[in-house]
Amino acid sequence: MSQVGLTESANKQVQQLIASEGNPNLKLRIMITSGGCSGFSYNFSLDDTVKDDDQVFEFDGVQVLVDEASLPFVEGAELDYVQDLMGSSFQMKNPNASSECGCGSSFSV
Repeated sequence: MSQVGLTESANKQVQQLIASEGNPNLKLRIMITSGGCSGFSYNFSLDDTVKDDDQVFEFDGVQVLVDEASLPFVEGAELDYVQDLMGSSFQMKNPNASSECGCGSSFSV
């Protein structure tokens, strides 16, 4: 089965976001859309609906949803939450990306 990873740091941050929303049924949705400076963009949202074409991955209580169209772009990738001098953000470590933009929010294959 295809797999998408979630680091401990990302897991904790998603748990905090879900708790702040007050809806324990929320899941992290990872979706790829065309656009961005490198061709494709990562989109992250909280969603309480599992769609028919979603793959569901479970990580220490956090469910991650990836739709069928997005899955090939993120297969084997790992979502991390990074805090540094520039601030904090979710960053995708994606072995499928042949290049990424400077901000890390878009990529090409």
